[in-house]
Amino acid sequence: MIISSKNNEVIKEIKKLKEKKYRENKFIVEGIKIVEEAINEQVKISLIVITENLFNNNESIKYFEKLTQYKYIVVTDKVFLELSDVKTPQGILAVIEKDINAKIDEDADYIMALDDLQDPGNIGTIIRTLDSANIKQLIVSKGTVDAYSPKVVRSTMGAIFRVKVIEVDNLAETLKKLQNNGYEVVSTSLQTDKSIYDISYNKKVVVIGNEGNGVSKEIQELSDYKVKIPMLGKTESLNASVAASIMIYEYVREKFSMGDVPFSKKLY
Repeated sequence: MIISSKNNEVIKEIKKLKEKKYRENKFIVEGIKIVEEAINEQVKISLIVITENLFNNNESIKYFEKLTQYKYIVVTDKVFLELSDVKTPQGILAVIEKDINAKIDEDADYIMALDDLQDPGNIGTIIRTLDSANIKQLIVSKGTVDAYSPKVVRSTMGAIFRVKVIEVDNLAETLKKLQNNGYEVVSTSLQTDKSIYDISYNKKVVVIGNEGNGVSKEIQELSDYKVKIPMLGKTESLNASVAASIMIYEYVREKFSMGDVPFSKKLY
């Protein structure tokens, strides 16, 4: 059976997931590569939606062999456009179940936290960079843009399946609890003489601030360290995702220098 009506109840429920208020338990990933990656990562897929044209394309048959494990529906191109978030969709998406009970892993020696970041591209890039450094979790404040929005998910290139995103109601209180459990909080700030190279990154929570305002005053005041990235040119600040990437890879560099990373992991 091919669904041809946008008023189909299943289609209407999926379409709701394009809005944040309906993404409490599920979110959408779209495109052949990311759906295949969801399957390979064995995340909880509640439904796969595929267009009639793609379903009948012999070149795509290798993907469909995996679909038999999951519930899926076939729709017309017109119906798929109602669900898609891109101008030229590939004709396949999946509805993924979120881990709503995700907890902070306090055995990790490095955690990143985001303080009200607003740009979806920044969040996606940060998640992807964390994944590249094998950092498995990210704490986000309530005011940070939704990490499961289509734009963010797309820009993570599949890393969203490997990095646990934990949204907290009160970031400051969460950081204080982590301090009580042995962590030190590091905030990025221009109002300091201390460089990112002046501290060790073992048992640290690194906070990246809002694109326009930086880390909030409340969180800066509770931080154990305030550090900045040295600037040799005239530019005074960096894009939030660039700053986060530098902070993540300073941790990686430190792990390399201490011999904590196996040689096989040191080559791209």
